[in-house]
Amino acid sequence: MFRTNRRTKCLAIATAALAAAASACGSSSTTTSKPAAAASSSGSTAAAGSTKLTTVTMMVGGIDKQIYLEYQLGYDLGFFKKHGINMVLSTEQQGGVGAEDAMASGQVDLAGAWYIHTIDFQQKGKDVIDLAQLAGAPGERIMCANGSGVHTAADFKGKSIGVTDLGSGTDDLVLYLAARAGLTTKDFSRIGVGAGSTLISALQNHRIACGITSQPTVNAIESKGIGYSAIDLATTTGTVQNLGGAYPAAGVLTLQSWVDSHPQAAQNVVTAMVETMHWIGTHTAADVANNLPAQFVSNALSSKADYVKALTTDYGQFIPTAIMPASGPQTALNLDKIAGNITKPVDLSKTYTNQYVQNADKVLGYSS
Repeated sequence: MFRTNRRTKCLAIATAALAAAASACGSSSTTTSKPAAAASSSGSTAAAGSTKLTTVTMMVGGIDKQIYLEYQLGYDLGFFKKHGINMVLSTEQQGGVGAEDAMASGQVDLAGAWYIHTIDFQQKGKDVIDLAQLAGAPGERIMCANGSGVHTAADFKGKSIGVTDLGSGTDDLVLYLAARAGLTTKDFSRIGVGAGSTLISALQNHRIACGITSQPTVNAIESKGIGYSAIDLATTTGTVQNLGGAYPAAGVLTLQSWVDSHPQAAQNVVTAMVETMHWIGTHTAADVANNLPAQFVSNALSSKADYVKALTTDYGQFIPTAIMPASGPQTALNLDKIAGNITKPVDLSKTYTNQYVQNADKVLGYSS
């Protein structure tokens, strides 16, 4: 998510070299490694044979969530190594630094986070840029308790709506939905209820009428018979309908200064992500689940079958081309204005670029 404080938790990586880099959450460096089996494929930006891999660190805003699956999937499919990148992934944990803040402070090179952070950082005088746009929807749904009578944002009136935290990205989304329905903060209340089991408990015990959440919590609420999906922000189609335009969520964010000093590494990371998104666009939800860590797709909140079913329903959130939707930046800015986060002029042209994706298309032989 975004605008939440979380504690860094570095993932265990398969090789000792990666594990050492992950524990340090360090900056880019070059290591020598035998390439993955896919590394000899034509169109790769990495040379065949013994390949010098550039180590790049990325923190993701919740790597086991469906809305952020692209990064781990690209890693597990071997696309980073194929394109010369020794990618070290880490994830956020509630209570500590967020992925976007870790990137902006130099703790990691990249953030797997929502595009809107680029606007927020520009307000603070930091040049953060989105190099590839992976999703055109937040991947969230407004889940409402059975009998709540909520079917649109206008029905929020007089009710309590659960968000991750006050001031968080989910809070901003709820505020924007309400504003589009003609409501103000005096018409309803928002309560920070966290995510997962804490949100489910709040809904089940009628502390809130509705809560905004993503998979696998959505599936858990439905399978337990606690509530239903009232507002779809999980697919691009639903997002356009409910927010007035595509909403650029998960992207590849970094400091412009990092791109300037690591242009080839930046390009290779984007090429790997473009190949990942094309793979998603040509495969099924079941294929995706089969290539993710087992604990991501089968856990206390969801069975693998449920995971696949939920992912199939929300598959429309992904952008197979990794190109920024034309309406996306303005939709994000509109939301930020409603949330009261804009105090200075914004130059949207400096917040994203499609150039690296277009370069990747040429390397991979895709049509832009």
